[in-house]
Amino acid sequence: MKPKAIEVKPLQNYTLQITFDTGESGIFDVKPYLEYIQFKDLKNEELFKTVKVAGLSIEWDNGADICPEELYNQTVKQ
Repeated sequence: MKPKAIEVKPLQNYTLQITFDTGESGIFDVKPYLEYIQFKDLKNEELFKTVKVAGLSIEWDNGADICPEELYNQTVKQ
């Protein structure tokens, strides 16, 4: 069973607080992705703050999203 993001909160410095349906939560750093064409617009902080849960993962108002496995595996659990 794939962990599903159930809550996301934008934080400072292009990081996100993510909560999964497994009860785990942690910090996901978006900065490494900002150089990829599909994520460049997220350098706009107002757009970055539009992040929301979508399906098993998260997405922004511009349509950018993160693969669910990538989101879970790269989130530093707390």
